[in-house]
Amino acid sequence: MAKALALLLLLLPATCRAARAPGAPGDSVVVLPPVVVTPTRAAEDPLLVPAAVDRVDSAALARARPRLNLAESLPRIPGVLARDRQNEAQDLQISIRGFGARSTFGVRGVRLYADGIPATMPDGQGQVSHFLLDAADRIEVLRGPFSALYGNASGGVIQLFSADPPPRPEWRAASFAGSDRLTRGSFGVRGPWEGMRGGYLVDVAGVSEDGFREHSASRRTSAQAILRGGLGSGGSWLFALNGLDAHAEDPQGLTASDLARDRRAASPGALAFDTRKTTRQGQAGGRVERKGLGSLFSVGGYAGSRAIVQFLAVPVAAQSNPLHGGGVVDLDRGYYGFDARARREAVLGVGGLALTAGVERQVSNERRRGYENFVGSRLGLTGALRRDEDDRVGSTDEFVQAEWALGDRWRADAGARHSEIRFRSRDHYVTAQNPDDSGALAYRRTTPVAGVLWRANPRLSLYANAGKGFETPTLNELAYRPDSTSGLNTALRPARSDDVEAGVRGRAASGSYGLCGFLARTDDELVVASSLGGRTTYANAARTLRRGVEASWNGALAPRWRASLAYTWLDARFRRAFGSVAEGNRIPGIPRHDVFAELRWLPCAALDLAAAVSAVDRVATNDANSESAPGYATVDLSGEARRRLGGALVTAFVRVTNALDRAAIGSVIVNEANGRYFEPAPGRGWVAGITIR
Repeated sequence: MAKALALLLLLLPATCRAARAPGAPGDSVVVLPPVVVTPTRAAEDPLLVPAAVDRVDSAALARARPRLNLAESLPRIPGVLARDRQNEAQDLQISIRGFGARSTFGVRGVRLYADGIPATMPDGQGQVSHFLLDAADRIEVLRGPFSALYGNASGGVIQLFSADPPPRPEWRAASFAGSDRLTRGSFGVRGPWEGMRGGYLVDVAGVSEDGFREHSASRRTSAQAILRGGLGSGGSWLFALNGLDAHAEDPQGLTASDLARDRRAASPGALAFDTRKTTRQGQAGGRVERKGLGSLFSVGGYAGSRAIVQFLAVPVAAQSNPLHGGGVVDLDRGYYGFDARARREAVLGVGGLALTAGVERQVSNERRRGYENFVGSRLGLTGALRRDEDDRVGSTDEFVQAEWALGDRWRADAGARHSEIRFRSRDHYVTAQNPDDSGALAYRRTTPVAGVLWRANPRLSLYANAGKGFETPTLNELAYRPDSTSGLNTALRPARSDDVEAGVRGRAASGSYGLCGFLARTDDELVVASSLGGRTTYANAARTLRRGVEASWNGALAPRWRASLAYTWLDARFRRAFGSVAEGNRIPGIPRHDVFAELRWLPCAALDLAAAVSAVDRVATNDANSESAPGYATVDLSGEARRRLGGALVTAFVRVTNALDRAAIGSVIVNEANGRYFEPAPGRGWVAGITIR
């Protein structure tokens, strides 16, 4: 690692001489107003949006990074916690303002989109494993009350947008390698259509690694095609196709005593049952838009399938209960959805009024089977059938939004969304000891929001907003009852939130900055009742309170120096006691302080050197707050060099992660029944790579 970084530093003079040219990038600072897709679903300057919304552009996504997942880049946005579990079988742990922190797998409480296509199912369960960052143009994150306009379980919204096709055909190839036998290779082609507005982006990538911990090896192959084109004057279309094939071992969490003995260890159960997960997904979707004078009509649709086989570490004795569903999950899911919306803009008095109305429909159909995870005395094999059911979740949403510009300085936004989510389960595994567990239930909610913005001057805006949100249980959260009986946990109620937010956002000659405060009161918060052997049950807490402050700054310190800062203070507590949990306890999985800071030096246009610090406060691991994961601070060092060789641009980088070799807990499994809360992060590591375009 040290030799690789030293070599890059030694190349600095030659690299800069080779790339040096009058007026080369890096000699001056140019700050461009970013464009974001806002809660209004229209491209606007963020200084005109009365909500907390930020973005990470393609340069930051790719700079000295292997583009493995969103945890590399999301920490630079305040209010967002993206934790790499070092366990590809469970996906990332992503939360926004503490919503989603309880998730034991996948992403909860946050809505996910890729090129406008939902990556969140109608029940609120999402995953980012199929997000391919090679063709990404930007990632946008919306936080606060206006997230409710995206529907159920939207404590925040994360959207990935692909780049526009280049004006000339090109190809890209990349190869990366790193610690723990990490390798990643990718290849892509992109270019314009002949005689048409638009073009194509096609990428394929493969990654494999042994993993930092024992029994955590994984491999993943992803492919994606994005096609764009024009339709007459003012019309456009987009078609997206992607696929994923992944296999990952599951090391599970560690107890405090396990952690003290060996941070790299897997749990005994993971080794005994060979816990692992295989995922295959295919998805296609598209959108057509038509723009007129002051009007926009858009319609989109998608369909896909996702197949999962997962081996859990459920003890054999536990499966002697005739109501138990077994230790192997076999899931086949088909899903589809569509949306249509219309927007109309008009002059009203001294300003302008824009109205947007739309409807969305999502459906997920699952065939779920459960098997014993043993055959005779042999563990980790598919045994006898213990569960067989068809599950369906459907959501229907209608929404309306209005933006009213009151002159040059004032703007008011308001909207409402009505959501109806229906669950249905049909049980095909019925025996004398296991009754028919078929059932159905539905949740309905209307969530209004409103906000106002004052433009103090062309570079400074102040805003405030308020709204209501809600979050239903997911199908997985309804699947198990705390009393060990079978059937849907119909006692669960949706969580309901009242949110307020106020902030300031500005832009100076050297950069941009933001500061906001927020408060969210939630009734019937969904909490983990128990988590054992891969099976998690849930309950409703009485009341919770989240309050916090977010601050960010990005810009230039000097002509060759850049800096970024994101800070979050978040106090998340139970407002009322429930069960054995005392009033005032911290909500587990949520740190009080979270800091990201990066300092970059650009000695010339061809070289970029950086140091980044990530610091996270301690987090409680359970509702009782009897154990916690300690806080930590890590430092990453990186360097990236660019060189043009003939018709190709060659980019090479090296990155030293956790350079000070600090012991850190990357994520926690909330309320794990055996006390296996801790998922340790790696010590000092490295990754290096080269890209040819």
